[in-house]
Amino acid sequence: MKLREDDRPLTVQECERLTGRKVSTWRRDIFEKRVPVVRIGRRQVRIPLSAVQAMIDRGYSPAVDR
Repeated sequence: MKLREDDRPLTVQECERLTGRKVSTWRRDIFEKRVPVVRIGRRQVRIPLSAVQAMIDRGYSPAVDR
């Protein structure tokens, strides 16, 4: 996955603040390869903003007028 210029890599803490999902959930998703990551060295990982946005978009369902 190639990052675009406007696709900022986020830490798991930033992903938690953005989505409300716990850091441990993000780390599990990284371990189970459910989200793409950018590895920096041996330990640091970043999650592309586009991957977080895609996850939010997949879970979005509009309200229904009744």
